[in-house]
Amino acid sequence: MTTPPRIPRDCRAVALLVALGILTYTAWVLEAVLATRLAPARTYVSELAAQNQPYGLLFRTTDLVAGVLLWAGGLWALLRLPSRGRWGTAGWSALVLFGTATAVDSRLPLSCAPTVDAGCAEREHAGLVPVTHTAHATSSALAVCGVLLAMLTLTHTARRAAPGSLLARLGPALVLLELAATVWTLAAVAVLEEAHGDWSLGIAQRLQVGLIAVWLGVLAVSVARAGARATGRPGVLTAQVRR
Repeated sequence: MTTPPRIPRDCRAVALLVALGILTYTAWVLEAVLATRLAPARTYVSELAAQNQPYGLLFRTTDLVAGVLLWAGGLWALLRLPSRGRWGTAGWSALVLFGTATAVDSRLPLSCAPTVDAGCAEREHAGLVPVTHTAHATSSALAVCGVLLAMLTLTHTARRAAPGSLLARLGPALVLLELAATVWTLAAVAVLEEAHGDWSLGIAQRLQVGLIAVWLGVLAVSVARAGARATGRPGVLTAQVRR
């Protein structure tokens, strides 16, 4: 059976959308050169986009663009890549959820930065901040759930469909590291909320989102290579997984 000409093109399109999404999703690294007034080791990444921060508009915009690009990449894969199987369908759907939640997150910014502003933290604890604080926490949780599901299911798909692919080889380790970083982040948040320190919350969360970006990069490369190799049989992430 000959691979339809559109399949390599669709693989390249998905890979490009995901790659561009990574570039904007990792815009937070600009804090290394911008005077953000936030300490990376102990602040949330999302505080960079708070309404009262000097570069808030920049980071809200990059989050929005990243979410839209990743949403589009996941949707393109769902609609155009053939024979995904239930694991592949679940994975790309989860990526769509991640992109959607990330875009929504950008439209629900924090009004202030509670980890560095005691007044903001007090108002947040007393429930005197805008409802966007609670909504932001919800959309952020959905984004993390979406990307974790995408990482688990698409890595599983790659291991079953193309065990020699980059995603099949590197994906499991990245998933384990991401789960560990997520546990660290959640523990640090709990400790911070109980006023018992911060457990290097900023480092934990930056490791968490950094690993997401690395995994997305591996995904983009794997999809691009699958398109390049498509010569008559489905490639990685497009092959049927029956169980």
